Amino acid sequence: MILSVSHIMKAYQGRAILEGCSFCFDKNITYVLMGANGSGKSTFLRICALLESPDSGEIGFTAGNTPLQQDMSLRRRITLVLPRIGVFNTTVFRNVAYGLMIRGALHGDIEQQVARTLAFVGLEHKKKQHALTLSSGETQRLGIARALIIEPEILFLDEPTASVDQENTEIIESIVHAMKKDGRTTVIMTTHDREQAERLGDRLLVMKHGRIENMPSP
Repeated sequence: MILSVSHIMKAYQGRAILEGCSFCFDKNITYVLMGANGSGKSTFLRICALLESPDSGEIGFTAGNTPLQQDMSLRRRITLVLPRIGVFNTTVFRNVAYGLMIRGALHGDIEQQVARTLAFVGLEHKKKQHALTLSSGETQRLGIARALIIEPEILFLDEPTASVDQENTEIIESIVHAMKKDGRTTVIMTTHDREQAERLGDRLLVMKHGRIENMPSP
């Protein structure tokens, strides 16, 4: 699935955030977007994830050469993980299982997929723990697990290591590396860390003046 953004405009209280922003994200590539605070990175991700509407411009998703309707079916193929996620007042296992439960997956399939996903993010030993007792870094990994359980074709990560300790940062980076190696998901993430961007990104981008540009070489 390919995401195309064309001439997106977005303003809040008269202040322009995105100004004619356009870009085409190819499938199965990891893009890392940088930019100053307030440059519009998070707004851009929310619009691309269909959680917010632009003031003007177009968001388009295509599979092959076929345009996709922006309905519930499409929304279930993409997902956004925010830097400070909310968790359900229940166990780690049930938090991750939720996306499959509302899709009507069979109990045995849920057990297997949750176990596999928790192992992927290094939380298999926490499955019976209450989610509200996790550390901030573990909570962020839980959010990634909840996103990955539905096997999204496009995953948006908004500063996934913000306010996360070094150990969990390294684990989260290893998760992104493993996703790149797997090659089934397009990842579009934001970060303020140039070195992290270079470690993780296939394509490095920068948000400037409300538009996306290729990041210049250092």
